[in-house]
Amino acid sequence: MRQPVHGVASSIGVPSPAVSPLASSNHRVVLAALAGNVAVAITKFVAAAITGSSAMLSEGVHSLVDCTNELLMLYGMRRSQRAPDETHPFGYGRELYFWAFIVALLVFALGAGVSFYEGVRQLRHPAPMVRPLVNYLVLGASIVFEGWSWLVATRQFRRDKGKLGWFEAVRVSKDPTVFTVLFEDTAALAGLVVALIGVALAQVTGNPFFDGAASLVIGLILAVTAGLLARETKALLVGESAGRGVREDILRIAGADPDVRCANGVITQQFGPDTVVAALSADFHDHLDTPHIEQCIRRIESGVQAAHPEVVALFVKPQTAETWRHRMSRLREGVLPAQEGTPPSTGTH
Repeated sequence: MRQPVHGVASSIGVPSPAVSPLASSNHRVVLAALAGNVAVAITKFVAAAITGSSAMLSEGVHSLVDCTNELLMLYGMRRSQRAPDETHPFGYGRELYFWAFIVALLVFALGAGVSFYEGVRQLRHPAPMVRPLVNYLVLGASIVFEGWSWLVATRQFRRDKGKLGWFEAVRVSKDPTVFTVLFEDTAALAGLVVALIGVALAQVTGNPFFDGAASLVIGLILAVTAGLLARETKALLVGESAGRGVREDILRIAGADPDVRCANGVITQQFGPDTVVAALSADFHDHLDTPHIEQCIRRIESGVQAAHPEVVALFVKPQTAETWRHRMSRLREGVLPAQEGTPPSTGTH
């Protein structure tokens, strides 16, 4: 006779404050971007002061915002590595998502905002440029610095994405660090090209309109970049499930255990780039008592931990397949809170 089991929860690990190899690689990407942007920002502001170019000033502000963003990302990475405590039992991994979202807001508010302002100011009160050669030299040097940072971020992102396409990899990524730097550097290179075209047209035609127009286009590029970053980081901050591969592996490992009749389904939540919490619904054979079910759960834990160390907690609910399907149907109908992170109800049906 099977003994009633009123929900079995088991922790299979704890979020580790140690820095993973992937985190170390991402740290190097951010540092490379910071070094490049510091050098670029200084040269752009010097050139803007000498030539009076609004496009160059917009680019200088853009680089300064990027420097601030990289510092915020480094701060967020450091904060997210803190060990779990009583108030945050699954660690502080989501703090990285918060600071990545702040980065998106800064790109829009400061980067795009100042660029639009400078562009409008130049169009309303046009001022001719002086010493345009300085602009060309600075823009050329900036393209070299930004290009180096972009290559570093691109190589790391290519390694991270595997066989996925670029846009798909950004969409499913649980770590915003590299794609944030990649978005920023891509926007920076596009802005530099626009600034170069604007400066050249202003010099050739003698019309400062093109300089102001270039500043407006740079602002538009930054606004679009900020929107993309905000969309991706908001989804992570609000809460996403783990990747499909993680969910499928948990079900496969549980379903392969001889004491499990059926692995009904799994609910997961991403609490940071390297932290996943899972709730598994499983139908155990009727003859098993509580000690045997607990042994089975420990075997499932070991298999999940070996395949996916990022799964730090596994909550197992003994439940028939019929009950699971009924519960999920009610969730989809909105009869119960239709949130993926809601754990299965307690008790055996």
